[in-house]
Amino acid sequence: MDPALIWLIAAGVLAVAEILTLTAALGMLGAAALATAGSAALGLPLPLQFLVFTVLAAISLFFVRPVAARHLLKPEAERFGVDALVGRPAYVVSEVTGLGGRVRIGGEEWTARAYDETLVIPRGTTVDVMEINGATAVVYPRE
Repeated sequence: MDPALIWLIAAGVLAVAEILTLTAALGMLGAAALATAGSAALGLPLPLQFLVFTVLAAISLFFVRPVAARHLLKPEAERFGVDALVGRPAYVVSEVTGLGGRVRIGGEEWTARAYDETLVIPRGTTVDVMEINGATAVVYPRE
């Protein structure tokens, strides 16, 4: 059997394995096998084909894969605007119930309502902002 065909089959098997595992390592090895199939088609002897495969696989696994992994695993994006207020502490300015009230979040006064509609949160209590619904902060008292 022609060595180029064997390398092409190996590249195909590695590509299918990559699709099933999504590790990027098998895809890099498949690409190295594909390039080696090209070198085999040019008539390189078998020891040089193995050298081509080894060098390309090492380069791709040690240099290309870490860069690709870094781009795939991006950190969580910064939260801006009202999304940044969720999870922050707030100070109750006027009694907060399930229907309404006022809180101070980072120097700004907001309309608020209790996360649990049965709660009555007295003035002076520190609460956590659970969510922002329109222009209303939904809050829950701290333990």
